[in-house]
This record gives sequence, structure tokens and C-alpha cells, in this order.
Amino acid sequence: MSEAIKIVEVGPRDGLQNEAHTISSEEKVQLIRHLKNTGLKNIEAGAFVSAKAVPQMADSAYVMEGLSMLGEGVNLPVLVPNLKGYETAIASGAKEVAVFASASETFSQKNINCSIEESLGRFIDVFEKAKEDNVKVRGYVSCVAGCPYEGRVQSKQVVSVVEKLHEMGAYEISLGDTIGVANPAQIKRLLFDITASIPMSKIALHMHDTYGQALANIYGGIEVGVRTFDSSIAGLGGCPYAPGASGNVATEDLVYMLNGLDFASGVDLEMLVRVSWYISELLGREPISKVAKAMGR
Repeated sequence: MSEAIKIVEVGPRDGLQNEAHTISSEEKVQLIRHLKNTGLKNIEAGAFVSAKAVPQMADSAYVMEGLSMLGEGVNLPVLVPNLKGYETAIASGAKEVAVFASASETFSQKNINCSIEESLGRFIDVFEKAKEDNVKVRGYVSCVAGCPYEGRVQSKQVVSVVEKLHEMGAYEISLGDTIGVANPAQIKRLLFDITASIPMSKIALHMHDTYGQALANIYGGIEVGVRTFDSSIAGLGGCPYAPGASGNVATEDLVYMLNGLDFASGVDLEMLVRVSWYISELLGREPISKVAKAMGR
């Protein structure tokens, strides 16, 4: 196929935010440095959210300060929930931010204590200020296939949120299967519905591997034209508000598959596996990734 695939590495944020074991700011900076050295060019560095709600991300400003000398050639987006979070992120050196909404009303209430409409309303000021500051904004939509409280999520609910984020100015919108219940046919149907109004080039997939379907769902996305995928080193992740949800698809598993399909990711797989073992050992366990286990340290 010989096409380029964009990988957004979410391990330092989405991966670590659900970990009980505290990783220091210095260790997070070192992790991101290691990830950059593998060839990854988009690495989610932190989240400027409530420290009480997500304590693992309380040091994001210090992490961004530690990355200030990282150099050119890498984007370090951070998650922000509102204008206050945006302003703190920009003051800390962020050049790209991400906002997050849910396709499930109940999940939105459980996750961020407000309705979907209220959450989208909070982003208006973020998008307006980001436009003034020439800062790119990425959008996340969670629970695109299923919700731990409502069950299956209807495609029209997802399309509605995606369209609103697109109208606000999101340059890219990542579709998250937060509890990992999707199958390739469902993902293809959802993409068909979304791309009736949104260009495929604006869509990314963020697949969790709860039922072992993440790579299959990604391949389904590739078949219909998606070229941007989120993944997490060592398969780190989960969701504190989604009981039973396991981690994201492992970056090394994704790169192994892309290499086999002759897609260009620009990532050194052997170096990536070493980083997978590095962060897993810091957390006191082996990587979840099958490729990391197969290739060893």
C-alpha cells in the first residue's frame, strides 16, 4: 500500500492517567523523549484538568516545562476541558490542544458532570481563543460504539457530536471506542455515516482492546480510508469512568501490523519495544502488548 499513516501516541496522557502507580514528572519527560526517539511525531503530553479528578495529570505544567528543550519535529498536544484549562496549557508552552466530548449522555454526566450540550458549550470559548492564538484544536468523541451505562450507542448520536466539533473548528476528530466493544463492521458503518458530512481526512480512530478487537477495527478503518490512529505504548490505558475497559491498542502492535501491510509510519519498531519495556517496568509489570512480549527486552 506504501502510504503514510499518522500515529498519535497517547500513552503519556490517556495511558498513564488511569494508573494507580505514580510516575514522576521527570519519568514522564524521559518517556516522551524516548518515544520521540523512536520516530513518533505526535505525542500527547498531558492534561490540564482537575488534579482531584485525575491526579496522575496534576504535574502536566511541569512536564511541559521539562519538554521545552525537546526540539523540533514533534507535536505535543495536551487535553483541556475548558477555557481555564486552555489558558493554563498555553502558558505552559502548549502549541496544540484537544477537547473531549461524549456520544453518550450518561457517560458525559459521569465523566465530566454535565450534559453533552453543556460540554460542547464550554468549548466555544476554547475554539475562539485558539483561533486568535493560531493554536490547533483536536476533538475527541468517547463511547462511539458503546457506553458502560447505556449499552450500544446509536450512530446518529456520534454523528451529531462530530459535526458540532467540526463546525467549531476541530482540525481532526478522534472517534473513541472507550470500552472496546466495537467490531469492524460497526466501525465501517459508523465511518460511512460520519463521512456523509465530514471528510475522511479529518477522522481518526482511538480503539481500546477490551475484547481483543482493536487491531481488527483499525484494519477496518484502513480499508475505508482512515489514515490517523491513536495508540498507547505498551497498551497502557483504560478509563476511570468506564468499568471493565482495558487499555488502548499498543503502539508497537499497531506498528507491527502497519509494517506488514507496507504502510509507512516512520517508527522504529525495535526502539519502540524497548520503550514499552521501560515504561512497563517503571509501573512494575510486563507490557500488555503481544509484540513487546514476543520480541522481548
